[in-house]
Amino acid sequence: MTENTQQQTAPTTELPTQYAPAEVEGPLYERWVERGYFEADAKSEKPPYTIVIPPPNVTGSLHLGHAFEHTLIDALTRRKRMQGFETLWQPGMDHAGIATQNVVERELAKEGKSRHDLGREAFVERVWQWKAESGGQISGQMKRLGDGVAWSRERFTMDEGLSQAVQTIFKKLYDDELIYRAERIINWCPRCLTAISDIEVEYQDDEGELVSIRYGEGEDSLVVATTRAETMLGDTAVAVHPDDERYKHLVGRQIKLPLTDRTIPVVADTHVDPEFGTGAVKVTPAHDPNDFEIGQRHGLPNLAVMDERAVITVHGPFQGLDRLEARSAIVAALRAEGRIVAEKRPYVHSVGHCSRCKTTIEPRLSMQWWVKVGPLAKAAGDAVRDGKVKIHPQEMEKRYFDWVDNLHDWCISRQLWWGHRIPVWYGPNGEVVCVGPDEQPPTGEGWHQDTDVLDTWFSSGLWPFSTLGWPERTESLEKFYPNSVLVTGYDILFFWVARMMMFGLYAMDGTPPFHTIALHGMVRDQNGKKMSKSFGNVVNPLDWMDQYGSDAVRFTLANGANPGVDVPIGEDWVKASRNFANKIWNATRFALMNGATIEGELPPVEQLSATDRWILSRLNKTVAQVDAYYEDYQFAKLSDALYHFAWDEVFDWYVELSKTTFFAGGEQAKVSGRVLGEVLDVMLRLLHPIVPFVTEALWTTLTGRESLVIAEWPTDSGFRDDAAEAEIENLQQVVTEVRRFRADQGLQPGQKVPARLELDGTALAAHEAAIRQLLRLQPEGEGFAATATLPVAGATVALDLSGTIDVAAERKRLAKDLAAAEKEKAQAQGKLGNEAFLAKAPDNVVDKIRTRLAKADEDIARIQAQLANLPQV
Repeated sequence: MTENTQQQTAPTTELPTQYAPAEVEGPLYERWVERGYFEADAKSEKPPYTIVIPPPNVTGSLHLGHAFEHTLIDALTRRKRMQGFETLWQPGMDHAGIATQNVVERELAKEGKSRHDLGREAFVERVWQWKAESGGQISGQMKRLGDGVAWSRERFTMDEGLSQAVQTIFKKLYDDELIYRAERIINWCPRCLTAISDIEVEYQDDEGELVSIRYGEGEDSLVVATTRAETMLGDTAVAVHPDDERYKHLVGRQIKLPLTDRTIPVVADTHVDPEFGTGAVKVTPAHDPNDFEIGQRHGLPNLAVMDERAVITVHGPFQGLDRLEARSAIVAALRAEGRIVAEKRPYVHSVGHCSRCKTTIEPRLSMQWWVKVGPLAKAAGDAVRDGKVKIHPQEMEKRYFDWVDNLHDWCISRQLWWGHRIPVWYGPNGEVVCVGPDEQPPTGEGWHQDTDVLDTWFSSGLWPFSTLGWPERTESLEKFYPNSVLVTGYDILFFWVARMMMFGLYAMDGTPPFHTIALHGMVRDQNGKKMSKSFGNVVNPLDWMDQYGSDAVRFTLANGANPGVDVPIGEDWVKASRNFANKIWNATRFALMNGATIEGELPPVEQLSATDRWILSRLNKTVAQVDAYYEDYQFAKLSDALYHFAWDEVFDWYVELSKTTFFAGGEQAKVSGRVLGEVLDVMLRLLHPIVPFVTEALWTTLTGRESLVIAEWPTDSGFRDDAAEAEIENLQQVVTEVRRFRADQGLQPGQKVPARLELDGTALAAHEAAIRQLLRLQPEGEGFAATATLPVAGATVALDLSGTIDVAAERKRLAKDLAAAEKEKAQAQGKLGNEAFLAKAPDNVVDKIRTRLAKADEDIARIQAQLANLPQV
């Protein structure tokens, strides 16, 4: 629907005296959805514009990071819809394998049961039941925020269509020998009993111990240091650097491994840093990823010493102990044998934890399914290098290349019950069969399906095309693939974005999943600190939305969104945005009450005052500026430009300057009313993608039309009037300077002062009535005496301050301020003139002193001018 086909009613000037977001937002959103404004038609001849939502976890609720990202995406899609694109913002949720399974397992635990009590099939049914009853609450919260998504197209990564897509691409990768099964080191959670991805590992500084242990005897001994003494039971070598002269005589020889009856070789490997510690490292290939690589290079055996619950499985005295219990027991045994050379306790170091249950991660050798990423990652890198896909901001390209050019094979299997089960069957005689979605799995005695499920990122990596019906060649896939842009955080550039790039190029015949990757930063607190429950600085955006309105939260987030940069946010800023929404409401309400209208054509230029021409010129420049910022994903800059145009130029200047015209009435008032209506119409359209609710309520009242959602986006008409802009800038300069002088003299804003305005010969002569009104300046009157004269912008403003201020007291106050400023200047000059001080002081300290000096100079000049403008006593 275009604006020309919108239903129209007679405009009304009736608006409540105050804006109440809670009364406006919910009903407006329901109306938008009911009328289908956000739906996308694959049969449309309009050009497509597609964005997928980064699918939130089905277990999740709206946090500030979601609110931030969704605000940016919603702004982009709302603008494109207004520009005439067939716009699809694809919604949906991720099944979040491990997170969802943990939620349901906790519920079972309250009943005294485990998933094993139910069995796999019944447990999965229980998870689906939980999803139906409790999952997906974030969808309702997205509506609170105003997300303009195509709800009829909502998808879930475990629904039938997406499950078919998962099985299809698994089969294709398997047949192309890009999926294989092998024993490798993975991140293992001993609590969740599954492999987990790198992004599910949270690193934090933990207090542990660093022990130095002597291996071998006499001259054939060396010392290794470790924070994980329990893994020494699985050591199969000690490694040194090949160029380290200290150990050359030991390379290739066997040394005694303490506490065991085994000997292990000393190997030379360039991975070892000879400058770190003793230059010798223990090698435990089954329990450390780097050690595994060393073991592969040197043909070392992989000796696993812990089971899936991190319990020791070897060596009698320690067998059956938990890893932490074993650590203490092994150190004690080594100490008793005199093998401990040094101990450092506490030793703070970075340790990985499961993001779901906070258990310390255990690197573990395990048989898993893997994607061979080499050719896929190369294609993903080449797509950016060749310009098929642009990364914004461009400086993020290096991080992307650093990742995809060095990508290791991807572990895709998880030891869970909730998720896409791996479509591989094993036969009684060692047969292995991968089954596609249209194929029947083998049956008969001894055949069974792999028990593992796929990593959640496997299915979410298909999101840009599986949500459109792939592997079928649907109308939606033909229309809306590839996506126009992906908006996401730089923190998942590697995990989600790279996987979508690899799968999209592979499945869609070399067509990348999106044209542009627009990366944003993380939301932080107002001090720039990461938000964390442990820091006590986590904010629920719904609380702010309840208190200040969704528009206020959205505008605050957009106003901080510089590409690829973290976003600080604090409640005071949300309050300021609430005030901005109130300002838009109140000023528009005033304008409607004073004749603002969009009825009829704009008057010809010759009928427009300089003030009218100025605001129309500024309006068109703002349209052009906002468009340029949108194309460059500069949300902070476009929000700032809109804020200052609306508040400063429209409300604080144009409306105020036009009041005398409105109050006077007549034809010029009608002209200005039409100009003000035009300005409000365009301004509300420009603001709508960022603050959709308040603008919708105001615009429909102003225009009588159906909805801003389907209105046309403003275009720059090309109208410019530099002369009018210069004229009004001079007027602003006069008003600003006199206001500053009045404030400096301690006059109240509403206090009236007799004044003579010498404006003849300047363009300001036509604005005398407006200047007097804005500055509360009375006519000269009888007995006028100019006690202060201000030359500004080619004009002169003479003020009679007698009777308004105590001149003697004011001179005394200013003299005191001048003395303080001169003292500050002398101190700053003294330090900057001291060579010894400058040689030792840090640059930032010197810069601060230079700033103080400049400020002192400004204060002195200002105070001297104030003194000069005061009458003599």
